[in-house]
Amino acid sequence: MQLRALDIAIIVGYFLTVVLIGLWVSRRGAKNLEAYFLGGNALPWYVLGVSDASGMFDISGTMVLVTWLFMYGLKSIWLPWVWPTFNQIFLMMFMSAWLRRSNVMTGAQWMQTRFGSDRGATLAHLSVVVFALVNVIGLLAYAFKGIGKFASGLLPWHFDGVRHFVSSVLPGGAQYFNDDNIYALILMGLTSLYAIKGGMISVVITEVMQFTILTLTALTIGVIAIMKVSPEMIAHNVPAGWMNPFFGWKLNLNWDGILNTANAAIKQDGNEFFSIMFGLMFFKGVLASLAGPAPNYDMQRILATRNPREASLMNGMVTVVLMFPRYLMIAGITVLALTLCMPQIQAMNKPDFEKVLPIVLQFIPTGVVGFLLAGLFAAFMSNFAATLNAAPAYVVNDIYKRFINANAGAKREVMLSRLFAFVFLAIGILFGVLSRSITEAMMWLVGSLYGGFVIANVLKWYWWRFNGYGYFWGMVAGIGGAMVVPDITKYIMHHSPMVQSIIGSDFNQLYTIPILIVISVIGCLAGTLLTEPEDEEVLKKFYKTVNPWGCWGPIRAKVMQEDPSFKPNRGMVHDLTNVAVGIVWQLCLVTLAIYIVLRQWNLAVGIAVVLAATSVYMKFNWFDKLEKAASPPAKA
Repeated sequence: MQLRALDIAIIVGYFLTVVLIGLWVSRRGAKNLEAYFLGGNALPWYVLGVSDASGMFDISGTMVLVTWLFMYGLKSIWLPWVWPTFNQIFLMMFMSAWLRRSNVMTGAQWMQTRFGSDRGATLAHLSVVVFALVNVIGLLAYAFKGIGKFASGLLPWHFDGVRHFVSSVLPGGAQYFNDDNIYALILMGLTSLYAIKGGMISVVITEVMQFTILTLTALTIGVIAIMKVSPEMIAHNVPAGWMNPFFGWKLNLNWDGILNTANAAIKQDGNEFFSIMFGLMFFKGVLASLAGPAPNYDMQRILATRNPREASLMNGMVTVVLMFPRYLMIAGITVLALTLCMPQIQAMNKPDFEKVLPIVLQFIPTGVVGFLLAGLFAAFMSNFAATLNAAPAYVVNDIYKRFINANAGAKREVMLSRLFAFVFLAIGILFGVLSRSITEAMMWLVGSLYGGFVIANVLKWYWWRFNGYGYFWGMVAGIGGAMVVPDITKYIMHHSPMVQSIIGSDFNQLYTIPILIVISVIGCLAGTLLTEPEDEEVLKKFYKTVNPWGCWGPIRAKVMQEDPSFKPNRGMVHDLTNVAVGIVWQLCLVTLAIYIVLRQWNLAVGIAVVLAATSVYMKFNWFDKLEKAASPPAKA
């Protein structure tokens, strides 16, 4: 794609503005660890909500979602449950408030509130540090693949000289210095300037600005698609059932005669038996949501809020501001690809559907392209900066301060945080270079790695008998399984006639979830039941502070005996009912945006009515019942 001088000027101006603003505000984030990682618990919930949404509006995820909507049509609205997207509903309804009441800085530090400080608690603490760091490296690799593939498809410069130089110095090394990877290195380097220097304050301020650009970008792409493409043009280029979100045992979406390579791509994804995939996504998604947020930028923003009420409101804000504009963009790009770009896609010998997004932008007018690219680069910068900012907290706060030097001082702690941010940036880039595709990196994260994470993190909230040893061995079994089970499963699927006769030979990371859950359950139960329960005083303090519902009978009885005025949480049915309504509400925001771009007005009106009804329900059954009491700021 050829960019005009105006477009290039807009993009360069955007990068300069963001980096300079990020550096300018960085002084506020460098005072101490609490300021660096949590913004001093002084940022308003709506600002944190927009920041969190901006971090989720990532370029890699957008490219994957465009690919899914292109190939699967409206049935793709269920595929994001693999993350799962509806975890934001669990968070806004009850989980954010539980987490914020604990008054900690990181997910690993939370372990002390739940398990105390004995050997089992220490092992639990270290296991969640390891998971958090592996997760951050995976997310950085995922971002690396996405931004590199996006930038090389749009920006006009090539780096043949770099490859020749690398070949002369390191024979065979030039294959890793393709245009995708070099662009990713440049853009990650620019973003890391302010993300590493300023911490949370720099990240949040720049993310709010970037989200404004992203929202305007999404609206622009959606309007262009509505104006350029008619419903008849779309219907001509999609298979039967493409506009129907519902499905049977199999996907039953046949691209023959339109784009035969799409059938091969769907088969390669392993999603032909869509009911199995949906069941696995929903089952794993519910467990992951009940486990609370993974130790990443989402958890960091919850802990950065001022009190439990604002934590819940912050996660509600994420869904409100993120879903509709993001899917306007996704649907707009997909519609333009299906119609204006179809001849170009059909002409490819081996289509790369992850590059659908860059192909579309050649049909956007000069000047507008620069604005849109600035918005899409903002999506990358937001997600990358948020991810990178979350990593060093686990090393400095949860390892260095706890086990090496508890009195290092604010200046040394911030310096070490910046140093480890660079270290994880380098490791994430290395894994990004070695990954083959965006989808490959993403599916390992949300499929296998999170599949091994969920059981231990569910039990820690809802079962009083669960202890630090159980958590440690559950995590070891789950994460260890995530490293080896996918390869074993893939081998069995490729060599077992019986398995192939049932679900075929095409591997999907979701197939590993039941195996990983069983392995993790065994580790959790063995570690727990073969060791002593946690100290009662630790459990009583945790239960009284966080007040979760679940299997806390013996501890609840002792807390109430000591404090008859204590009111235990008996809101499980209420919370889960709100979750069910909230998931429908979230899906309405997604499908409404898509049907508006498709100009399916009758369906859009019906969805809008359901959206209004669920919004009214949540106003009276969630918003009006949020707790009013504030919580003290988190302590480092």
